[in-house]
Amino acid sequence: MALFTNLKFDSLRDLLINQLEDLYDAELRLVDALPKMADAASSTELRSAFMDHLQETRGHAGRLEEIFRELQCEPKRETCDAMKGLVKEGSAVIGADGDPTVRDAALIAAAQRVEHYEMAGYGTVRNFAHQLGLHRVAESLQHILDEEGNADKLLTQIAESGINAHAA
Repeated sequence: MALFTNLKFDSLRDLLINQLEDLYDAELRLVDALPKMADAASSTELRSAFMDHLQETRGHAGRLEEIFRELQCEPKRETCDAMKGLVKEGSAVIGADGDPTVRDAALIAAAQRVEHYEMAGYGTVRNFAHQLGLHRVAESLQHILDEEGNADKLLTQIAESGINAHAA
């Protein structure tokens, strides 16, 4: 969500839609970033995890489009400055020189920052949807939240099963 704008929130629904637009922008940015992260990974397991999550991320964007339609809104992007920054940090890792295993550990760190940001955002909008009585929307958002959590757990497992030890 962009800071220092002329945003106006007259209702929790207005805030929900704004936050969904922010998350939609974040997901679309990740659709562009994940293939680059996969290409930079030296571990085939990590590369595969990034590519699998790319498919999930495309699905998240599609589910957000369905949620917008259910809310009778046009899918719209609100620039997600936080994700822009996280992607920029990830890009710096992609271009880094040095030991490939250490770079893989850095890619995991960057990806987990992204997952934690998304989990915070999806948890918040899910709570807004519940408060507004939009239970189908809340269920869909919970499904995305669960997938983001699973992606984070998988990254931890990949890191702990060897990449971090090899990087040390």
